[in-house]
Amino acid sequence: MSIMRRMSDLVQQKANKVLDKAENPVEALDLSYQKQMEGLQQVKRSVADVLTSEKRLELQAAQLQQSQEKFQAQAKLALQQGREDLARLALTRSQDAQTQAQGLQAQIAQLKDQEQKLEITAQKLTAKVEAFRTQRETMKAQYSAAKASTQVGEAVTGLSEHMADVNLMMERAQDKTQQMQARAAALDSLTDSGVLDTIGISSGDDIDRQLQGTLTDSQVDAQLAALKQEMLPAPAPAPRLEPAAPAPAATTPAEPLSSDTSQTMVVRIQGEDQYRLNLSERAQLEPLDKALSATIEGADAAEYPTALANLLNFVRAHGTALAPDQMVSSDVVLPSEDMTLEEATALLSGEGNVVEAGGQGAAAPA
Repeated sequence: MSIMRRMSDLVQQKANKVLDKAENPVEALDLSYQKQMEGLQQVKRSVADVLTSEKRLELQAAQLQQSQEKFQAQAKLALQQGREDLARLALTRSQDAQTQAQGLQAQIAQLKDQEQKLEITAQKLTAKVEAFRTQRETMKAQYSAAKASTQVGEAVTGLSEHMADVNLMMERAQDKTQQMQARAAALDSLTDSGVLDTIGISSGDDIDRQLQGTLTDSQVDAQLAALKQEMLPAPAPAPRLEPAAPAPAATTPAEPLSSDTSQTMVVRIQGEDQYRLNLSERAQLEPLDKALSATIEGADAAEYPTALANLLNFVRAHGTALAPDQMVSSDVVLPSEDMTLEEATALLSGEGNVVEAGGQGAAAPA
């Protein structure tokens, strides 16, 4: 076998493979039906053309018949007038018209026969097209059902290309998820053990982390105590106290905070009123003060509003608001709710404590 012959066979094989893959039975059936319909329409147009020619010949035959009758009448009139030559001429023309009419009648008969044959052909072709249309619809339905069954079977068994790709993607996603979970668990373990430093903490030892955890617990305890105080009935306004013995709740006597009395303290909320509180409230004030101090020292903008609100609510609920004519020098100044963390830090840059003088706290001395 020559090289050219082998190349020709190879090209033909590849072309047949491509065509077989691209061929769609449904489209092939539709194309065949369309061609049959076009053939049927062509036959019907041929019938119409034959019928048109037949009608035209019949019209010409009728005109020749009228001409023949006219020539016959002219021949009679010429004989009546003694013009035999004109009568002969009229009869000659009448004979010619009759001959032409006979020829037209033969053509008309042929056209009628051809018309009948075309009509029979059109009827047969119409029946054939209708039968093919029914068969086409049946075959299309069967092909669609078989194709759907094949696709469902491939999807269920995982043999289709799409399902194979989906399975591969699922496996890759599971592997990646497991890797990320393992990495997250490893990082958590290293962070808990102190091998890795936590971002944002300058010192990476475990002591700082434990202290931070203790500070967080103190904030939670302070918030819990504040919630308990909010749920209790509001106490009656405390009267102005005369000098008396220290409250039993305090472990050590508090130092005087103002010249007014040794058992009370005056707290001023920045931009608002002054409140006088008994030093016996120190045990309840202390956790709230520590919570606010922790948020300011730690620059915790998220917990700062809550800690400040708890402390201010306690002061307003347990303190006695001083009238304008009773205003005295404040022992402690607290930031108001509308102050930001930076403003509160600047206000409380001095040292002082709501509960105990001399310690670091959230309140600024007046």
